[in-house]
Amino acid sequence: MARSDFTGKRRMRARNVSHSNIKTPRWQHVNVQRRRLWVAELGRYVTLKLTTSDLRTIDKIGVLEYAKRHGVKIA
Repeated sequence: MARSDFTGKRRMRARNVSHSNIKTPRWQHVNVQRRRLWVAELGRYVTLKLTTSDLRTIDKIGVLEYAKRHGVKIA
């Protein structure tokens, strides 16, 4: 299943609503990407499954700070 390594975000249950207001179940999938990120503090690459919103935040604050905010240890 597609799931973010940091935030744990995964697919959500939703409903399609037709013009006649009939509701049918469906899934809203999260946009998970497998990325290889360089961690300068560790001096190596780390491969992670991240959502695109995770990636945008990591670009701003860095991998280790983002991991610390979510209580994930990168070793």
